[in-house]
Amino acid sequence: MQQPSAHLHPQKPASWAGPLKLHLSLLIILLLLGVALPLIWMAHQRGEAAAETAADEKMQLLSERTTDRFRIVFGDAVPLVSMAAISDAFATPPPADLPAKTRLLLEGLAGSPNLDGLYVGYGDGSFIHVVSLDNDKTWRKVLGAPAEATFALRVIAREPANGNMSSVWRFLGRDGRVVAALAPTEASYDPRTRPWYQRALATPDISSVGPYVTATTRALALTLSQRHHDANGAVAGADILLATIGHFLDSEKVSPRATSFILDDTRDLLIHSDPNLMEKLLLLRGRKTRVSADDPNISDATIAAARSALPAAEGSFVFEVAGEPYLGQAAPITFSPLLAGNTLVITAPLSDFTAANEELLRRALVVSGLLLAIGIIAAILIARLITRSLSSLTEDAMRLSDFEFGKAAPESTYIREINSLSAAIAAARDAIRSFALYVPRELVRKIVTSRGDSQSGAARQEVTVMFTDIRDFTTISERHSPEEVVAMLSTYFELMNKGVERHKGAIIQFLGDSVFAMWNAPVPDPDHAGNACRCALDLAAALIQFNAGQRAEGRPEFVTRFGLHSGAAVVGSVGAERRLVYTAMGDTVNVASRLEGINKEFGTTIMTSRALKDRCEGNFIFRRLGFHQAKGRAEKVELFELVSRR
Repeated sequence: MQQPSAHLHPQKPASWAGPLKLHLSLLIILLLLGVALPLIWMAHQRGEAAAETAADEKMQLLSERTTDRFRIVFGDAVPLVSMAAISDAFATPPPADLPAKTRLLLEGLAGSPNLDGLYVGYGDGSFIHVVSLDNDKTWRKVLGAPAEATFALRVIAREPANGNMSSVWRFLGRDGRVVAALAPTEASYDPRTRPWYQRALATPDISSVGPYVTATTRALALTLSQRHHDANGAVAGADILLATIGHFLDSEKVSPRATSFILDDTRDLLIHSDPNLMEKLLLLRGRKTRVSADDPNISDATIAAARSALPAAEGSFVFEVAGEPYLGQAAPITFSPLLAGNTLVITAPLSDFTAANEELLRRALVVSGLLLAIGIIAAILIARLITRSLSSLTEDAMRLSDFEFGKAAPESTYIREINSLSAAIAAARDAIRSFALYVPRELVRKIVTSRGDSQSGAARQEVTVMFTDIRDFTTISERHSPEEVVAMLSTYFELMNKGVERHKGAIIQFLGDSVFAMWNAPVPDPDHAGNACRCALDLAAALIQFNAGQRAEGRPEFVTRFGLHSGAAVVGSVGAERRLVYTAMGDTVNVASRLEGINKEFGTTIMTSRALKDRCEGNFIFRRLGFHQAKGRAEKVELFELVSRR
């Protein structure tokens, strides 16, 4: 084969000229490297981004679950304390109404595994206290309770004979019956001297004290207390075991080296997921009220770095510990004013989530090297059968994959296979161009790039649906010939299609004179509700000009009504094995269709639902029309007219 030349007479080949298979092999090698390496790097970057996103989602989920755990713990205590504070049985000090007092405290404590005890203190120093021997087994050991005992009841009351305060411990079974008792002793405990009692008397609402380490069981607890509404000096209280929060954080790690902890309003350490560190914290709290996170006994590089990098509000953040990048999630505990200022912090090394991705990168490089070697061998073998026409055909195919349907000159070579390939590409171009006229272009792109997997079925997702209809179209069709109607509709549908595509939507189907359009499918659109509203407003404005042209030419106006609704629908390919249609099904689609028809009853142009309004009301002005019974639906729909942009 002669070398190509730009001159009329052949010239001496260039010094670098060589066999075609050599040049083509080098080209394929460079092409493989140029494509594979960026793709591998992009996959690596995307893998890291996906890992970080997954880590952030795990941390956020753990923070939500921890907040729920707090809510459950406090949900046990708050109603019980409030109940005791309004109960008439606790208005008088023991031993008055002792059976009723005991029964109410046992019933409350029996269903509250996170509570250490329930009690009521009185202004004369009397005290009734019930603890669960199962919730905190340290009580059983300290008191020497028998095995059949489930609860321990302590009553501090004044002796009638001498007026001294005596303390008696009784052990009760699960049914509330006394199974054993300790000998009475002189009371050394006075509730009136305790912070929980004094703070409750100073406020009418529930107050909290702690966290602190309990004197008897050495457990981390927080006390809720409230004064009795009717008795002067009576205060009800409950001790909440916070150790369950630490155990939960330890058992729910987001990664092997992850840590979780809770800081108070001064960013001192309250709870940590590490049991060993919690033991040290308990020892320190037994000696002083507040424990600084900078205390050398519990100092931790991760805690120190995370505290300095904490964001001002809730959210994720990035920091370093000894040069290693870490991910963090901060979540203020805001469900109760009693915990105001407390913050949950979850941290983990970034490498915990990206290690698998790094291993995949190494494997991808090895596989790429093998493929490159195979490509070199294959290039040498097939280079003899290929001419420069292949490059032209390749470019033609690439344009076709990008949906560029420009007319290409057919390739004519001496190789029959390349001629056949050229004809096949031309036929494919014409077929895809025609296909794209009947279904949304992005759907065609999805089907073409899915390697023929067009029967993957439908899936549930959130979409925004728009239906339109032309008023009195039946009358228009009756008064004009079919040819005129088709010509007018073609112009009208072109206007509608351009408007929908301009606002990132897709027309799924033309239904007579109606249009069925959808957003967020087949192409994802985070602002699908807003784009649908903008589209409807722009189309309504464009139809004013369109109808002005219709009137000027003596043709009927196409007064169009719109119905829009957002919600979940099943979207995808539906139909028979050999005949599919891309569509959406579900109540969301039906409601949008009904909303379009309801325009007739209210004399409106664009009718929407609350579901759509709630998604984008900050950008548009809506007029509320009330609830309306849509045809075929049992539940009424709250209607809103889309008026304009804000």
